[in-house]
Amino acid sequence: MRIAVIGCGAIGGLFLGYLADQGLDVIGIVRQHQKQPLNDQGLLIEGVGGSKKYKVCVDTKLKERVDLAIFATKISDIEGAVQDNLEHLKDAIILSTQNGVEADYILNKYFPSESIITGIVMFGATYYPPNKVMHNFEGELILGNIFGDNVKDFDKVKEFLGKGFKISETSNIKGAKYLKVFINLNNCIPAALGISMQEAFADLELAELSIRLNKEAYQVVTKSGITLESLPTYPKERLQGLVSMDVEEATKLFSKIMTSLSKEPIYGSILQSIKRKKKSEIDYINGEIVSLAKKNNLEAPLNEKIVELIHSVEQSNKFFSKKEVLSQIASIQTA
Repeated sequence: MRIAVIGCGAIGGLFLGYLADQGLDVIGIVRQHQKQPLNDQGLLIEGVGGSKKYKVCVDTKLKERVDLAIFATKISDIEGAVQDNLEHLKDAIILSTQNGVEADYILNKYFPSESIITGIVMFGATYYPPNKVMHNFEGELILGNIFGDNVKDFDKVKEFLGKGFKISETSNIKGAKYLKVFINLNNCIPAALGISMQEAFADLELAELSIRLNKEAYQVVTKSGITLESLPTYPKERLQGLVSMDVEEATKLFSKIMTSLSKEPIYGSILQSIKRKKKSEIDYINGEIVSLAKKNNLEAPLNEKIVELIHSVEQSNKFFSKKEVLSQIASIQTA
């Protein structure tokens, strides 16, 4: 099986390095500034597994047909990546790895639903251009099909991916995707401030803001009739317990959890994009809650405001202070 990893930042870098290390036929499709360093110097992965340099093969476009294409770009870059490589993706199995729930629907414009495997990434990583990835914490790769179809060669793909990652599968991948949205829902706060997850949530006022975002989002999701599905390391009951707690109690628990995630600073995917002056995935995380609310005649003012703040940071490349963020949110809560 010839494998392509399309987009080799944080998560794509782990796919590229770990699968290549197992002797699989894998090529990374990267941006021009990554090509020479990765081909000449290799890919350095540090973190939970120690430090190791992996010999990898990369290019800026596919030049021959592949059997499996792992899309690890940001959601906003999927269509461009497909169009650049479409002639070599005919009859390939397509694996999505993005946060949010929209990636598979975008891919379905170009590929039949029975060729798409929906992936949920439970491991965490940080990308340091051009050829270093910090593997912050371990976790499983969860597989399914958001359209409810049986994917051809699913077991074969699962076997190959299992050489580099812990794999599980679920029949309710949509419900699991929405639960993953909640895990990523907190990325917006450190991104607005330009600081690590640990630094942000050591502050109880910011941790409380995150709890309020989650409580609002949970109301929207449940009132929209979506059935959440537990993830291997994050049962849905954990979220349900958190959002049902008293705010002060939930805040303290959340702060403790988030500050102990990793010894290395974790910069969420939204902040990593902003630092590279790229459009973030905020519209597909907190923005997904806002869209879902509008579709069902509900309101999500806190999540809507944080989306607005992140767009402001993207456009100005200027981060907010804690005081500025809390001031903007306070005006909503007292309205």
